[in-house]
Amino acid sequence: MRLPGKPLVPLAGKPMVQRVWERVRRASNISRVIVATDDERIRLAVAAFGGETVITRREHRSGTERIAEVAAGAALAGEEIFVNVQGDEPLIEPAAVDAAVEAIVSDPDVSIATIAVPIARPADIMDPNVVKVVLDFDDNALYFSRAPIPWVRDRNAPVHARHLKHLGLYAFRRSALLDIPTMPVGDLERVEQLEQLRWMENGYKIRVAETSFDSVSVDVPEDISRVEQLLRAAEK
Repeated sequence: MRLPGKPLVPLAGKPMVQRVWERVRRASNISRVIVATDDERIRLAVAAFGGETVITRREHRSGTERIAEVAAGAALAGEEIFVNVQGDEPLIEPAAVDAAVEAIVSDPDVSIATIAVPIARPADIMDPNVVKVVLDFDDNALYFSRAPIPWVRDRNAPVHARHLKHLGLYAFRRSALLDIPTMPVGDLERVEQLEQLRWMENGYKIRVAETSFDSVSVDVPEDISRVEQLLRAAEK
C-alpha cells in the first residue's frame, strides 16, 4: 500500500516536507532551498513554516522534470548547480547533500552527480527495492540496477565484492538539467524503472560520491513509526 499525501504526513510533530526542508538547509554547500510542487496544500504548509515554494505544472513524468521547470524559470536563471532531494527523505543527512555538490563542483567535466553508501545488510543485495550501482575507476556509474550487481559467480573463490546502495539524491549543472526533459525514454529505463538510466542511455556520465550516511525514506505507512523513532532518538 502506497502512502497518499506523503509530503504532509506528520512526523514527530512536523509535516514530512518540513523535516526534509530543515535537513537540507543545514547543508554547508546549499544557498537556497525551494519546494517544487503542483499541490496548493503543500504550498500552504511550506508557507506556514517560512519556506519557499514554486508551483509547477502537473504533467511532469518525474521529480527531475519538475526541478528542470524551476531551473528554467527567470528567478533562477543565474544559478549553475541544482540539487534534487526527494520529499520522502526526512532523515537525509546534510553531509550527504554536501557530498553530491562537492562531486560536481570539484570537476568541471561532471554534469550530474549522485551518492551511494556501502550495503551493510546482506538481504539488501537481493532486494529489488534497493537500487545498486557499480562504478568505473573514476567513480562514474557504469550501471544502476535493482538486481544484485556485481554478481559473484564463483562463491567458493576468494572474491571480495563491494555492493553499493544508490541514494536518490542528484546534483545537476543547469545545462544538463534543462536537457533531461527532451531525452527519449530507453529500453533500460523501461525494464528497470530507473530514471537515471535514461540519462546514461542518452550519453551522460553520472559521478557517484561514496558516503557513509544511509537514509530511510517513507514509502509505505509502516515506515512512519520507524522514522518517527529515529527522529525522536536524534533529537534527544
